[in-house]
Amino acid sequence: MATDGHGYGERRSANFLSCASAALALAFVAVAPDRASAESLKSALARAYYGNPDLNQSRANVRVRDEDAPKAKAGLRPKASITAQYGAQYAAVRIPFGVLSSQQSGAQSGASGDIQGTYTGYPRGATLNLSQTLFDGFRTENSVRQAESGVLAARSTMRLTEQATLQNGATAYMNVLRDTAVVSLRKNNITVLDEQLKQTRDRFQVGEVTRTDVAQAESSVALARTEFYAAQAQLKNSMANYRQIIGAEPKRLEPGRSLEPLLPKSLEAAIAVALVEHPGVTAALYQVDAAALAVKVAEAALMPNLSVTGQVSNQYDSFLGLPGSRQFTAAASGQLNVPLYQGGSEYASIRQAKEQLGQARLNADVQRDSVRASVVSSYGLLETAKASIISGQAAVKAAETALAGVREEAKVGQRTTLDVLNAQQALLNARVNLIISQRDRVVASYAALGSIGRLSAQELDLAVALYDPNVHLNQVQEKWFGLDTPDGR
Repeated sequence: MATDGHGYGERRSANFLSCASAALALAFVAVAPDRASAESLKSALARAYYGNPDLNQSRANVRVRDEDAPKAKAGLRPKASITAQYGAQYAAVRIPFGVLSSQQSGAQSGASGDIQGTYTGYPRGATLNLSQTLFDGFRTENSVRQAESGVLAARSTMRLTEQATLQNGATAYMNVLRDTAVVSLRKNNITVLDEQLKQTRDRFQVGEVTRTDVAQAESSVALARTEFYAAQAQLKNSMANYRQIIGAEPKRLEPGRSLEPLLPKSLEAAIAVALVEHPGVTAALYQVDAAALAVKVAEAALMPNLSVTGQVSNQYDSFLGLPGSRQFTAAASGQLNVPLYQGGSEYASIRQAKEQLGQARLNADVQRDSVRASVVSSYGLLETAKASIISGQAAVKAAETALAGVREEAKVGQRTTLDVLNAQQALLNARVNLIISQRDRVVASYAALGSIGRLSAQELDLAVALYDPNVHLNQVQEKWFGLDTPDGR
């Protein structure tokens, strides 16, 4: 009976090895019986590119910054306004005798000989005011350039968000694959250990093993169940994170692929690319440009301003308080304002802008150092993952050989049940570690591509319509009127 039971256990162990090997060969694929409707890593990232709230919020921020351009251009655009007034007026008039004859005024003489009268009217009118600034010390010109630099900085920040979204999406995708494979391995491990426990109990009944062997087998089964439940919890957490980033539940995920073909071949080349192309660096440099232009905008407060104004006015019942009167005026004038001293606030603003420029330049240096460190770190993690896969494959092969040997030795009494259980656990751990290393390689490749600033929908060749921020800017930068945004809000 013991021999038959042991042989059945070998078949179950072989099944376990077959299942585990299949999981590794498929690069830890989630259950995918219907490949036609399977989700690939690229299609998942395309979902995130379209619908991720963080990325859409960043795009909205760029559109907000686009409006800074027409706001800045308004400084040299004409301004017009209409002022209208209407009211009631009561007036009592007293003119000393001899100034006007009573016949001319139509009033009656008082007891003292003065001319007196009252007037009730409704003065009304409207005035059209026009103004045009001709020169403002280059304030508007520099403000427009500053706004454009701010728009470009916002776009670089949006690229950072896009990179983070795609990298987080790839990580979430690979985590689900990893945890699915781990759950499968641990579930199969419980099946094998249950059979091992059954064998041990049968052998105990015929006196081949002791109560200690049974207890060890029972302990292994209990530990395996605990690890299985923990793996299930981890998988649920990964699936929730996937749903948050990608925007859909993970179903039938295909294997993920490394992006190593898209990476520069050497660390030095990667650093050189990152210092030029990384969105964090470009955003910081655009912020330096904006800060330099802010200094020039502040300096405009010390320069003369030239403008012309025009006014057209039409008033009724307001001229000398006489009813039925009408007054029409039209005027045009030029104004030159040369500031001499305005309390010193303009000088403080210029000094403050210069300090902010220095701060922006230091921030650019910080970003370069941060990007350089990120490239070195990500390349290091990628090399570690690749080396771990090689060593992991060797560890799995060795553990398989060791388990087979321990089982053979256990048949002749040279190994104990505990030795078999330990060998079984060692193989399981080796396979789990190999799965983790495979996942780490893919994730590290995405991190490495992001560290040099090239992790984008275009670089990944995602099946999406690329978001073009120029479309919105072109729609609004020369817009003079209108309350609705280009998308109709």
